[in-house]
Amino acid sequence: MAAPRPLHGLLQAVPLIVLAIVLLDSATDFFPDDPLTGVVTPVRLALGLGLVALVAGGARLSSFRTRLDLPVLVLLGAAAVTTYLGGHPTAPLRGLLTTVVCFYLVVGLRRTQPESWRAFGLLALVCVAAAALAAFTQVTNDVPTGFCRTGLLTDVRCGSGGPGVLTRAVGTFSNPNLLSAFLVLLTPLLLLAVVAVGERTARTAVTLVAVTAYGAVLTTYSRAGYMAAVAGLLVLAGAFWIAPRLDRTQRRVATGAGVLVLLGAGAAIWAASRAGNSLGVRGQAWEAALRVASHNPLGVGLGRAGAVVSAAVPGDRTFVHTHNMWLNWLVETGPLGLLGMLGITVVALLSAARAAREKSVIGTAGLAALTGFFLSGMMDHPANQDRIATLFWLVLGLVMAEVPARWRRPAASAPVVRPTALPAPRHGAPRPVPGRREAPVPALTRRVGPAGS
Repeated sequence: MAAPRPLHGLLQAVPLIVLAIVLLDSATDFFPDDPLTGVVTPVRLALGLGLVALVAGGARLSSFRTRLDLPVLVLLGAAAVTTYLGGHPTAPLRGLLTTVVCFYLVVGLRRTQPESWRAFGLLALVCVAAAALAAFTQVTNDVPTGFCRTGLLTDVRCGSGGPGVLTRAVGTFSNPNLLSAFLVLLTPLLLLAVVAVGERTARTAVTLVAVTAYGAVLTTYSRAGYMAAVAGLLVLAGAFWIAPRLDRTQRRVATGAGVLVLLGAGAAIWAASRAGNSLGVRGQAWEAALRVASHNPLGVGLGRAGAVVSAAVPGDRTFVHTHNMWLNWLVETGPLGLLGMLGITVVALLSAARAAREKSVIGTAGLAALTGFFLSGMMDHPANQDRIATLFWLVLGLVMAEVPARWRRPAASAPVVRPTALPAPRHGAPRPVPGRREAPVPALTRRVGPAGS
């Protein structure tokens, strides 16, 4: 028997409220980190209520299935093995489980409430504006943040008083690199807000917020943030405006060129790390991390990479992490954890690219966000911080809910139904697939009518 209408409306509203809580907490850290009781923090309580509401509202197990299930299981298994066999504290493992729960909550919400993409876009608008404006406030009011660089983007002591000392904005975070990672990951999702609003001046306002956000990235003076922001913008422009005008061969050539550029950047970074001290402390951290990983096949434990690498590097330099996302997982969880994280990376990028190829605005924005974030992860590990980790898994959930759970396509004689594309935002005219009967699927174009389509 169906639930009464008021109860059904409440069950639908609760996951959206939880989403708002998680996003706002990621942007501003307004919730206390101390648990309410035992290990239950406010965010964990909210996530639990959201999952209960989804299931009570009719979500089935199939609503939560994604292509990332196996890599996520491998990553969790590796994290659990290193935690319990190594006798390490379980708090980091609980933190990882919390972010994974957030991932599946987003997937379930998108699958059961397809129109929720509008809420994602508008909430991203609020969160990006809060962080970006806080950064500009620090710059315009000359607020000391404790982080400074010279005009050559070289770290200096803020009290040195030398010429050309620049104060790095931190916004609503404790570190400028975290602010840049947050903006690189979330700002491309403002494309959803642009599509959600149908009036020209409203779209102009959203665009101004996006410009402000990328301007706030400049105030961090983060080299990795700069490269990631440029890469994300190029992917966003290419996938949204240029790719729909290309044929299949041209798109493949452009995609291959982009992959080669990324691989070349990775090879250049690796080569530079081998050339003396060209990358400064990063080269030292990577070399020490590889030594540590070779002697700890099960990993050193979640959250312990920084301390272990610090002990392995000569001198009194202190590291919080290894300055590389995948290398950090290798050190903390061993080869099995690295395999899980590599699987998540590859599957997420391929899925986002496929969704973008089918002219999904969510896929396009997600591809830009993940490309920029993964590129910054080559030189840093912003997801080492809980708020950025939560946001990363949230964006992963948004992307993975946009594609079917299985890679295999239906038979040619069967109608093709894109499960998460029901009223999903799309742009451009759909391309017919030769020899395949397409089931009618409502689609949004880049122009949204006054009724909201």
